[in-house]
Amino acid sequence: MSYKGIYPKLITLFSLLLTILFVYTAVSKLMHLDIFEMRLERMPYISPYASLISWVVPFLELVIAGLLWFRRYQIIAFYASFILLGVFTIYIIIVLRYSESIPCSCGGVISALGWKDHILLNISFMFLALLGILWSKKQYNMQTHQNTVQ
Repeated sequence: MSYKGIYPKLITLFSLLLTILFVYTAVSKLMHLDIFEMRLERMPYISPYASLISWVVPFLELVIAGLLWFRRYQIIAFYASFILLGVFTIYIIIVLRYSESIPCSCGGVISALGWKDHILLNISFMFLALLGILWSKKQYNMQTHQNTVQ
């Protein structure tokens, strides 16, 4: 299989995996919005913004999940995925390092993960988003080059 054939398939796979992650976590948060907000209120450093965050985060997750499926916005969605997951990961690391009380504000199966597992999961998905960025650009450059040669 040539690189021309594999990049689009991998980009689609990464979009699918990120979509599953974001839709699952967003729906889980929205289904139990009161619990999610309550948990955010107990989180260090962000508790004053719990009400806002409880709506903004699931909304962003759903928007990113949708944008991953529009070729025109896919690179932006990969960047947004990378940034959002990076913010979550940095926040977790800061809280683990500087706080005594660390409630999990996640929902569903993901809430069963330990903090180190959570960080590894986020970094894994950040890696997929980064590869999505790089390979989407590579695919775009290959298509642009083909169009100028023809």
